[in-house]
Amino acid sequence: MRFSTACVVCTAVIVGQASAQTFQRLGACPTLGCIFPPDQSDFLPGQWFDIRLEAHAPQNGSEVVPGYLTPDEKFTFTIAKDGKPNSAKDAAAYFKIDQPAIERWNFTWYEDLFAQAAKTPSMVKVAAKAYRKVALYEPGNYIATLTYANGSVTQANWTVRDTKISQKAKNVILFVGDGMTTNMITAARLIAHQSVNGKYQTRMAMDKFPVLGHQMTHSIDSFITDSANSATALYTGHKSSVNALGVYADSSPNPLDDPKVQSIAELFHEVRGGGVGIVSTAFIADATPGALTAHTRNRGQYGNVVDSFLNGITNYAWPSWTGPDVLFGGGAEQFIPSSKSFQGKDYYQEFRNKGYNVIQNNTALQAAPTTERSLGIFSVSNMAKWLDRNVYKNNTQIPKTSPDGSSAAAVDQPGLKEMTLKAIDILHKRNPDKGFFLMSEAASIDKMMHTLDYDRALGELLELDDTIKATLKHLEEIG
Repeated sequence: MRFSTACVVCTAVIVGQASAQTFQRLGACPTLGCIFPPDQSDFLPGQWFDIRLEAHAPQNGSEVVPGYLTPDEKFTFTIAKDGKPNSAKDAAAYFKIDQPAIERWNFTWYEDLFAQAAKTPSMVKVAAKAYRKVALYEPGNYIATLTYANGSVTQANWTVRDTKISQKAKNVILFVGDGMTTNMITAARLIAHQSVNGKYQTRMAMDKFPVLGHQMTHSIDSFITDSANSATALYTGHKSSVNALGVYADSSPNPLDDPKVQSIAELFHEVRGGGVGIVSTAFIADATPGALTAHTRNRGQYGNVVDSFLNGITNYAWPSWTGPDVLFGGGAEQFIPSSKSFQGKDYYQEFRNKGYNVIQNNTALQAAPTTERSLGIFSVSNMAKWLDRNVYKNNTQIPKTSPDGSSAAAVDQPGLKEMTLKAIDILHKRNPDKGFFLMSEAASIDKMMHTLDYDRALGELLELDDTIKATLKHLEEIG
């Protein structure tokens, strides 16, 4: 039976930041044949990714197709270069891999708010395949075609960017001000820099950047972003769904088998062999740092995120990963052996077993050698804010916040600047020839704005700006 399906008319609802904006059967799949990565995806040459195909057969609701209650398991999938029909090849032959096995599952979803309120979900049966660890190397346009249900077709147009090999920098430092909007930058500028006759007498470090750009990182299924899918967009060049890290969210029951896309840190490590550093004032398994190595549609898989920092992806074929040279932040609760750590393991010891120097306070951080790979965890969860570390110091006297799991308070915490400068020293020392990639995140700009704590949010923003200023000066000094 050949048919075409249109997307169900969706009811928009006002939702929180971590929810999809509309009711959808599956983001980026308006028909009953799904291709991930979806239409309009862009790739770097040689960037690894997975392909997920799904044939859906709705069992009830408005999308039911009479006579099609069993998903087509004999669907075909081809890849054609530059849209030339004669160049189309079966995907397994194109990528020179074995034909993947058929997978089967069911899932449910709500078509609208009324169905959700009445608790009457629509059920969908699925036949699926997954092509793991594939890449396109030749720049140009490609057409991926899924043919199912006796001739129904879903196509995805993919573009491999034509990147000219012209090395302009050996090292990359990416600063992320989480949740940092332009109006917040304006507010921070107002309180930190004097204006006379309408002209600022000094400028923020980020005001001195020669180029200003804007990037739209909202997700496939919502115009209101969250840190997971926006970090995915920044690191991979691919849009994803709310809560997803480095994957396209599929409909499978397993949140760890979704089709992956290689991040810039993974790509840099594989191609250049240089060092990677990850720094954040959040708990380190949070979405922005986590998206550099983790691949899951559920950002709440914190234990798996920490394991991915150390071991990479181990459940499916993926490029080898030997761990970052630097990992600094909060979040001891995912390292201390407990129900919150991956498989109950002691991840401080897991890192030590692979040669890491483990650091738990600012004093030890400043004394740490620059020749060793380093794990620095400085609080049980998110790190103390600049305002509390520097002005309201009694606020750091909170019992049971120490990263060692004791009842003590984490009073000796570094700030973003201290962590970033130390990370640079370690990366610079360990990677003199191959270079390094460092991501440094001021996480609590966003976290404090969630609670409308403007004082702390702007303090975090100004700390980020001071870190940028100190970093530029430090890079000049070390050459």
